[in-house]
Amino acid sequence: MHSTISLSDKTNYYLNLEEKYGAHNYHPLPVVLKKGLGVHLWDVDDKQYYDFLSGYSAVNQGHCHPKIVDALKSQADILTLTSRAFHNNLLGEYEQYITSYFGYDKVLPMNTGVEGGETAIKLARRWGYQVKGIEKNNAKIIFAEGNFWGRTMAAISSSTDPSSYNNFGPFMPGFELVPYNDLVSLEKAFQDKNVAAFMFEPIQGEAGVVVPDEGYIAGVRKLCSEYNVLMIADEIQTGLARTGKMLACDHENVKPDILILGKALSGGMLPISAVLCNDEIMLTIKPGEHGSTYGGNPLACKVAMSALQVLKDEKMAENATEMGVLFRNELLKINSPFISCIRGRGLLNAIVINHKNPDAAWDLCMELKVQGLLAKPTHGDKIRFAPPLTITKEQILDSITIIKQSLSIL
Repeated sequence: MHSTISLSDKTNYYLNLEEKYGAHNYHPLPVVLKKGLGVHLWDVDDKQYYDFLSGYSAVNQGHCHPKIVDALKSQADILTLTSRAFHNNLLGEYEQYITSYFGYDKVLPMNTGVEGGETAIKLARRWGYQVKGIEKNNAKIIFAEGNFWGRTMAAISSSTDPSSYNNFGPFMPGFELVPYNDLVSLEKAFQDKNVAAFMFEPIQGEAGVVVPDEGYIAGVRKLCSEYNVLMIADEIQTGLARTGKMLACDHENVKPDILILGKALSGGMLPISAVLCNDEIMLTIKPGEHGSTYGGNPLACKVAMSALQVLKDEKMAENATEMGVLFRNELLKINSPFISCIRGRGLLNAIVINHKNPDAAWDLCMELKVQGLLAKPTHGDKIRFAPPLTITKEQILDSITIIKQSLSIL
C-alpha cells in the first residue's frame, strides 16, 4: 500500500497556496487540475486522468463540450447579466424551452443546486398555506434520512450527517425525517395535515448511490397524491441523463409536483439551477417574494439550452444505460474480496469497500489517482464512480483495468 505519494514541486506550490489562504472546508485528493476535455482531466504536471466524479455529475456532457463552450463564448461577447430588474431577450426563450422539455407550466431560474432546494421549499410552504389551507407557520416538509442537498442552514437542518449539522444550530423548524425507501413510514408521516411536501432524491448520491427498491418512487407519487402532499424530486445529481433516463423519476414513469435541476444544466460551465412546477404552485409566489441577482441571466439561459440540447442530440441517456450495465458487469468480474457491494443505475455507481483499515477507500482512491483515474470516497467506505456520459466501451474497459490493478494494494 502507498503510505506516501510523492508530489511534484509544482503540485505542492498550489496545494500550499490553498492551505495558507483558503478556508479548510474541503479535503480534496492531492491533485491540481488545469485542463479538461471529454472524459479526461490533466494536472499541472500534464498527467492525464479519467474523471470518474464529473464534478459530482455537473459535467455529464463531458469537460468543455464544444457546443456548450461555443454557446458560452458567443453570448459572453453580447450580454451576460441584466439582473431581473429588467427583461432580457433570452429569458423567455429559455423558459419556453425548458418547460416544454420537461412538461411543466413554469420555471423559476436560480444558480446553485442548494438555491434550487431552498426555492422548492419556499414554494411548498406557500402552496401549503394558500392552496392546501395549512394554518400559518405550521407547514411541515418531510425529508428522507441520508439526504444531501447542500450546506445552507436549511439544508443542514434536514441532514442526518453530524459533519453537516454539528455545532451549527439552532436549526430550521418545520422539518421532519423519515427513513429512505420506506413507504410505510412515509404514509404515517402524511397523517399530519400540516405536511406540505416530501423532498427526496430518487437515488441518494452523497449517501453512496443508494438505489431504492423498485416501486418506491411510484409509491411516493401515489401517497403524495392521496394525501395532497407535494412531491419534490431533487434531481440535481440524478437528473439530466445520469441514470440512463432524462430524469431518475422516469424509470417509474413518475412526474413530481416540483422538480429541482442543477449541476449538468450548465454542462459544468457556470452555476445554473432550475425549479419547475405547474401554475397552481408557482403562481403562489408574487413579485418581490423570491429571486436572485444572477437567476435567469442571459449567459445562463443560452448555456442551459445548449447543455440540454446536447444531452438529447448525442443520446447521452442511452449511452449511460449501456455503459452503466457494462461497467457494473465488469466490476462484478473483478470479484474482489474488498468490494462488499456494487450498486447503481446508468452511470451513477458506487462500490462499498470492505476492509479492516478504515481509510481503505481513501487509500484506494489515492492509488487510482496514481494509475490515472480520479474518484473520491464518500462516508468513509464508499466510492462513487460517475464518469461523463460520453464515455465509450473502450474507455470503460480501460478504467476497469485501472480499478482492478489498484485494488491489489489493499
